[in-house]
Amino acid sequence: MSNTDLKTIEQRLLWLSHWMIHNANHIRPKKDGIKTGGHQASSASMVSIITALYFSALRPEDRVAVKPHASPVFHAMHYLMGNLDRERMENFRGYGGVQSYPSRTKDVDDVDFSTGSVGLGVAITAFASLIQDYVSAKSWGRNVSQGRMIALMGDAELDEGNIHECLQEGWKHNLRNCWWIVDYNRQSLDGVVQEGLWTRIESLFSAFGWEVIRLKHGVLQRTAFKEPGGQRLREWIDSCPNELYSALTFEGGAVWRQRLMEDLGDQGEVSALIERRNDEELAGLMENLGGNCVDTLAQAFAAVDHDRPTCFLAYTVKGWGTPIAGHKDNHGGLMTKAQMATWQARMGVPEGQEWEPMATVVDPEALRSFLRKVPFFIAGPRRYQDHRFAVPAISVSSEREISTQQAFGKIMDDLAREGGELASRILTTSPDVTGTTGLGPWVNRRGLFARATRSDTFRERKIASTAKWDFAPEGQHIELGIAEMNLFLLLGAAGLSHSLFGKRLIPVGTVYDPFVCRGLDALNYACYQDARFLIAGTPSGVTLAPEGGAHQSISTPLIGMAQDGLASFEPAFVDELAVIMEWAFDYLQRDGDSNPDEQTWLRDETGGSVYLRLSTNPIEQPGKRADDAFRSGAVDGAYWLREPGCNCEVVIAYQGVVAPEAIRAAGLIGEGRRDVGVLAVTSADRLHSGWSAAQRARAHGDRRAGSHVERLLQQVPRDCLLVTVIDGHPATLSWLGGVCGHRCLPLGVEHFGQTGTIGDLYSHFGIDSASIVARVSNLTAGRRLKDWVL
Repeated sequence: MSNTDLKTIEQRLLWLSHWMIHNANHIRPKKDGIKTGGHQASSASMVSIITALYFSALRPEDRVAVKPHASPVFHAMHYLMGNLDRERMENFRGYGGVQSYPSRTKDVDDVDFSTGSVGLGVAITAFASLIQDYVSAKSWGRNVSQGRMIALMGDAELDEGNIHECLQEGWKHNLRNCWWIVDYNRQSLDGVVQEGLWTRIESLFSAFGWEVIRLKHGVLQRTAFKEPGGQRLREWIDSCPNELYSALTFEGGAVWRQRLMEDLGDQGEVSALIERRNDEELAGLMENLGGNCVDTLAQAFAAVDHDRPTCFLAYTVKGWGTPIAGHKDNHGGLMTKAQMATWQARMGVPEGQEWEPMATVVDPEALRSFLRKVPFFIAGPRRYQDHRFAVPAISVSSEREISTQQAFGKIMDDLAREGGELASRILTTSPDVTGTTGLGPWVNRRGLFARATRSDTFRERKIASTAKWDFAPEGQHIELGIAEMNLFLLLGAAGLSHSLFGKRLIPVGTVYDPFVCRGLDALNYACYQDARFLIAGTPSGVTLAPEGGAHQSISTPLIGMAQDGLASFEPAFVDELAVIMEWAFDYLQRDGDSNPDEQTWLRDETGGSVYLRLSTNPIEQPGKRADDAFRSGAVDGAYWLREPGCNCEVVIAYQGVVAPEAIRAAGLIGEGRRDVGVLAVTSADRLHSGWSAAQRARAHGDRRAGSHVERLLQQVPRDCLLVTVIDGHPATLSWLGGVCGHRCLPLGVEHFGQTGTIGDLYSHFGIDSASIVARVSNLTAGRRLKDWVL
């Protein structure tokens, strides 16, 4: 590696990234009047960091979460390396082009972690490092090379709460092999950051055991500081307010000279230092902060000789090297056509060669030779795979009253006891609710993970306890603090283990169902990356009666339906849960094409993550069932618990723990009405997805397309009343009336709950059997049901 090569690459990335943005905004034909954008200034401040990191410091086993607004630089880098075609570059932020922010699933240029404008790309690197340690500690993972998990971040991202939550979790688990590089440009969307923020950043990271390396001055500045008068210049730079430094940077060399002479001019050493440089050289000196100097960065990265977590605080100029450098509006601003033309001439890029990777390079072949030897790129794309594990048959006794949460715990305990390859790859985790969400027996058998063995003091002292909290490298449970964001970030990292490290994990997490909402941002982020995991939200709904409204979930069934990449289920009976979990453990491992199954119109070959909404209320079980219609129906989303007859006037469709109320109501209604049907819905999500997909297929000309829910409801007479019941928002099932045009009475929970018994709350919200019967009777009193209009 030569400093000349790094400087050449830096300038190439600066140009290509900015030209890509300029092309998208000012040259490419517009189909609407909306600004395309692209964050030129935020890209410029990261150019030197990305250059020094990728072309000097990184090895193939390292993984990087790229600052979202530096996406153009990342894509320019892969274009320079020949890993990205010009067509996609020209279509930046367009349909089929490179993405606005780096995306594992939508970009083609080897993105390690998807990032967006919510700070989550930073925190996941810490959890990826923990997962790397977890995998490496196992007998089947000891050949995994230890890489560094690196986040490139803007200083404004430190405002994100999930980053602070993550730091504490990393400290608890002895985090290592993690670098966070802060682009400390001190400018955000709405202004310049508070003076002295760097002291808070250093204190924060130091408190959690990180090494902090401050890179404030580049080589030019450090050289100038050694000249006579240089120490006074350094003192001025170090004390200059952020806003003033940014403003002077934008105004340029002549204004720099005027201000420095006013503040420092002494007709002696300092004046001579300033006068030895023309305006352009003086501006270059003042913009030569540590984060804009590839030499300084490369040296700092190479000097780290330990695996402790490290934060590099790299001072930069936002918009560095461009006409909009330092301007307070440059975050979302763009160079004008005139500014770009002037800048192009200054950069020496000939007209017509704007997309040429080697334009302005003095010796293209020498640079190509250097690029071919860059260690990080030698291995090519670093997307790995691992084989799929066979899923054993899963069953659980249903001879007594039992809750779905109890059954979940029993299934996990059986897997732990029976062992096998699948069980060895299961990683469980929970945010301080392990014992109260059904995972306790699993942990007692499989232990907690830590790199160093730590025994359970209570057991050593022979104090009776149901929990065996032994920590060891072979442990398979990672216990978290009460931070649901960390839960979903850990599940996201673990759910990418097969791709990042070549070793598949089957992550299983549990959380109190209402607190899914507390981690929703990270859940969405994990699904966007196509991470694979199973999350059990338990207990759920107003069925958790004595806990009150703060612990009773209402909207989570709708979240399960709306979240892409997540198959949502809410089984009522334990045999349903057993069938679903057996299917889910295989579904997590699938990575096929997107062709739909013509029976359901679901794209099950692609696989995804799974969400189970469970309850603590024990209910009577229906007895042993093993027929194909039941098993396929439980997975596809619904089956007839009681088929409607040809003269059916009422069908009750329920989801989840309200099953006994629905069944009891059907029996009471059946005393006066004929052929009452009961539809057991296990997944409104999968039913709705299949129905929507079949409708799209018909719209595209496939008249044969039909979904599972359409086939179920086609046998129901047209004038039948469809009553839907759920311990959750009624909109979860109310759409069923639109499938075949049935009148629908949706019952559920729309308001915050309160304390009481289950009976009290079911009655209050009208989802108990008596309320269901009363609503049906009131709606149909005095007239035939088929004449009733809702």
